[in-house]
Amino acid sequence: MYDYCIYSQLKRNAKACKSFHVPGHKACGEFKSKFKDASLDVTELSYTDNLLCPDGAIAKAQKDIAKIFGAEKSYITTDGSTSGVLALVYCASKRGNKLIVFRNSHQSVWNACRLFGIEPLIVQGAEREGVLQPPDCETIEKLISNDPNIAGVLATSPDYYGNVAPLSRYRDIVKKYNRLLLVDEAHGAHLAFGDNGYAGLHADMWVDGAHKTLATLTQGAIVSVNNPDLIPIAEDALLLFRTTSPSFPIMASVEYGVKSIANKIAVLNNAKQAVAQFKKDATELTFYKSDDWTKLLVDFRPFGVDPRIAMKLLEKRGIYAEFADGRYILFYLSPMIKESDLANLKKHLLAVVGNRKLQGTYREKPEIPETERSYSFQYALKRQSEWIELEKAVGRMCAKNAGIAPPCIPLVVTGEMITNATVNALSQAKSTFGLNNGKICVVKKW
Repeated sequence: MYDYCIYSQLKRNAKACKSFHVPGHKACGEFKSKFKDASLDVTELSYTDNLLCPDGAIAKAQKDIAKIFGAEKSYITTDGSTSGVLALVYCASKRGNKLIVFRNSHQSVWNACRLFGIEPLIVQGAEREGVLQPPDCETIEKLISNDPNIAGVLATSPDYYGNVAPLSRYRDIVKKYNRLLLVDEAHGAHLAFGDNGYAGLHADMWVDGAHKTLATLTQGAIVSVNNPDLIPIAEDALLLFRTTSPSFPIMASVEYGVKSIANKIAVLNNAKQAVAQFKKDATELTFYKSDDWTKLLVDFRPFGVDPRIAMKLLEKRGIYAEFADGRYILFYLSPMIKESDLANLKKHLLAVVGNRKLQGTYREKPEIPETERSYSFQYALKRQSEWIELEKAVGRMCAKNAGIAPPCIPLVVTGEMITNATVNALSQAKSTFGLNNGKICVVKKW
């Protein structure tokens, strides 16, 4: 059994201390009455340890997490997966000025490329049932074999839809050419406990968003390294990108989220079994075939119902989903889910899809077009830009990523040429990002 080092340390000292240090709430007065565990929210003190140079409870927690995750080193971060992604790309920037990335990469990947002068080489998989799949290995090997400036691959796995990339095959490719395999596993911290596709079995370095699928407070994440050569660079990166005022409750919850499953794996297994039984019994519903049991995607196409309308009705019933993308509603699960929760979900889902007023509201969502890159990401960033009407943008170079939200996949990336297919897809979408009052940002003509 693993001890909860950080939480135990905080709890042991909480009542004995009178605060003459930050934070300003001092764990007293009305604040204390509204935030019951305010006394756990402290700073770096003689008993709390220091995340930036740990040698006490935090050091022990990170060592235990690395053991559970099968990593050489693991590091807690309270800045979400974003600081971890920045660390991944920073490490890549020491190996080359180009990086293979998926089109459905998180916003932090594009921001990191911008910060470190990295040229993202975009690979895009085929669509299956309206969802982008991981890119094929042949495309990745062709890129790597022809360009020594490519540092490696930054894979998103699993993605928001639970698609798991073929990481073992990617690993074979990067190893063959002495490159890096980095994985944004923000949606897959639970995979460390025996599920297929766990990044730690293949990656040089990866980040897990513990708060997404484990019993962890929001912003709690873990960066792990298996390649010993990357450890000093990763530690430099984390010093740059992690906050100097980390939340102790978040740190304690990261450790708890990992160790609570390691201590009692039955919790996770029971949840998985409950989800599998739910899918088996709910014959009235159609599900997207996800590789990840925590991503429960109900397909509304067979019902002829717009899932965005259905989601609003579900919220009136007290059911809050992760998102509706025009075809699916994603119900984001975790080891904390119970059979009773799923039974309640099924009841309300069937009531909503059976609403006759919603019949015929479904509209096909636009496909994600493949876009040819004519100029580089970095080139476009350095040029002057302007906002123009979307319908006038065909043939112009994109200066700011734009796409459909959710799940925030860029249909056109900075440096790519805007096509008719892109304009049509953005025009049809109910919710977008990167547009401003019907205008899109493009590189100015000379």
